[in-house]
Amino acid sequence: MTEINIPEVKAEVEAAFAAYEIALTTNDVPALDGCFYDGEHTIRYGIGENLYGSAEIAAFRAARSPVGLTRTLHRTVITTYGRDFATASTLFSRAAAPGKVGRQMQTWVRFPEGWRVVAAHVSLIDGQP
Repeated sequence: MTEINIPEVKAEVEAAFAAYEIALTTNDVPALDGCFYDGEHTIRYGIGENLYGSAEIAAFRAARSPVGLTRTLHRTVITTYGRDFATASTLFSRAAAPGKVGRQMQTWVRFPEGWRVVAAHVSLIDGQP
C-alpha cells in the first residue's frame, strides 16, 4: 500500500514548491526552468497558453513580462504518494486581477536530479479565494 504524506518526503516537496514560488514571483527564469522536468512529455496549461514540452515552457517563460507577478497563496495542499510522486494545489490572488481567483495544480515527480514538475495547470476564474 502506498504511504501518503511521509513527513520527510512532504517536507522535500514543500521546499521545492516554495522555491518554485520564489522563482515565479521574482521572474527567475533559469530557476523556473529548473523546476520543470526537461523533456518532451512535460505539459503546462496556462491561463492563455497550452505548452507541450520543456522547450515550449522555457520559451514562454523567457518571453513573459515580469510585471505583476506578485501574488498571495490560499489553501495550498501538497500531498505525497509514496516517495517519488506528489501533487501541489493552490489558489492565488493578485492585485493586478481584482475579483479573480487563480487556481494552480502541479504534478511533481522525484528524478535523480531532484523533484520536478511534469504537469501543471493554471486558470483564472471570477470569485475570491
